[in-house]
Amino acid sequence: MDEHLYEKTISTTPIYKGRVIDLEIDEVELPDGKTSKRELVRHPGAVAIIAVTTEGKLVVVRQYRKALDRVIVEIPAGKLEINEDPLECAMRELEEETGYKAVSLQYVTSFYTSPGFADEIVHLYFTDSLRHGTCQTDDDEFVEQIEITLEEALELIQTKEIYDAKTAYAVQYLQLLHINR
Repeated sequence: MDEHLYEKTISTTPIYKGRVIDLEIDEVELPDGKTSKRELVRHPGAVAIIAVTTEGKLVVVRQYRKALDRVIVEIPAGKLEINEDPLECAMRELEEETGYKAVSLQYVTSFYTSPGFADEIVHLYFTDSLRHGTCQTDDDEFVEQIEITLEEALELIQTKEIYDAKTAYAVQYLQLLHINR
């Protein structure tokens, strides 16, 4: 059905193997028979959590992001370990970054972050059943946990303090929940 769009891999050249990502260059045969190169980022996947307190506030973290050279506000998220179940990862990351434990998590969706050059997939979960746990960020991770209203989240999008796709998606999800209640 989609054969007229498919690119056949001729060869793969590994460039870099890192802790978070791997880089490779694939030589591909295009649908018209010509060849081209594709620079690819390989990533094990991640989870993100839309966590809402009993007061109806969204739990987020403020974190410096080197790629942007600035602090942004994000929903809790983290990288999957090899063969890790996304639900278990979401439970772990929520507690590590925020100090909250989820009594239960509801799967929302999964999406690719940048399919033009990366295979990273993010599995998104929702919870409004939180209890206190223990905040234990990674040794090289420094975050500030805050709780914001939906209106504050919308303002942070306008001021570009919320500036990543997963968090913007989470805010839209909450808007839809609010509208449908």
